[in-house]
Amino acid sequence: MTSGTMRDMTRAEAAEYISNAYFPCSPKTLAKIACQGNDGPPFRKVGSCPLYPQSGLDEWACAKFGPLVRSTSELSEAA
Repeated sequence: MTSGTMRDMTRAEAAEYISNAYFPCSPKTLAKIACQGNDGPPFRKVGSCPLYPQSGLDEWACAKFGPLVRSTSELSEAA
């Protein structure tokens, strides 16, 4: 890695990043998603440690947001 390049984040760092930038998220949530589903943020393993790139966290978090609505009745129309 060169200086100025973002380094991958540990699970705790990734959860903190998501919580600060988007919505509440815990390391346990990321661990559960990694084990039970395929809809979580991308990561790579280094030994037993999962590492998350910031770009993958940003894409995953943004994909979780629904459309802007003014009323809950609009949600069924947007789906």
